[in-house]
Amino acid sequence: VAGFVGQTAIKTTQKIDQAVGGVLFIDEAYALNQRGGNDFGSEAVETLLKRMEDQSGEFAVIVAGYPEPMKKFVESNPGLKSRFDRTVEFKDFSVEELLEIADFHLKKEEYEVAPEVREQLGNYIGALVDAKDKFFGNARVIRNTVKEAIKQQNLRLAEMPKAKRTKKELKTITLEDIREFTNDKAWQ
Repeated sequence: VAGFVGQTAIKTTQKIDQAVGGVLFIDEAYALNQRGGNDFGSEAVETLLKRMEDQSGEFAVIVAGYPEPMKKFVESNPGLKSRFDRTVEFKDFSVEELLEIADFHLKKEEYEVAPEVREQLGNYIGALVDAKDKFFGNARVIRNTVKEAIKQQNLRLAEMPKAKRTKKELKTITLEDIREFTNDKAWQ
């Protein structure tokens, strides 16, 4: 979406040209329907619809986002509803799956966690899942949780005398590192 009338169609056309022979993925597509002072989103949608019709079968279009706003997006235009005739809804991850995602990110960053840290992370993730709303970010929430744990570990190590910072200490997340940002419900 551009800042001036006419520019959005040009930018949209360029993105579609790049997608020909492949897939155009539009995340949070419902943002194109959020009306403001200038309705550049509808210009993008109209350009997309025309190209989808004119070049049917030459590229795939996937629009993604939260279920309710996406339903409104697809229903906002008869052309959208007829062209997006399949919906795939991804269920939220379970606590166990989210904990596996946390394990993956920690391992990717070469961090180790003791069993008691993993257990408390599981409790924290369980509390997040219990309190989730319809906009719960699933894996994104876990990625941010891991980043926060690493940040807290870095802050803890910065206060530690350099002589006490061992290689193992540099790659270990402790209970102290996660206690700072987890809520009271996660601690037993």
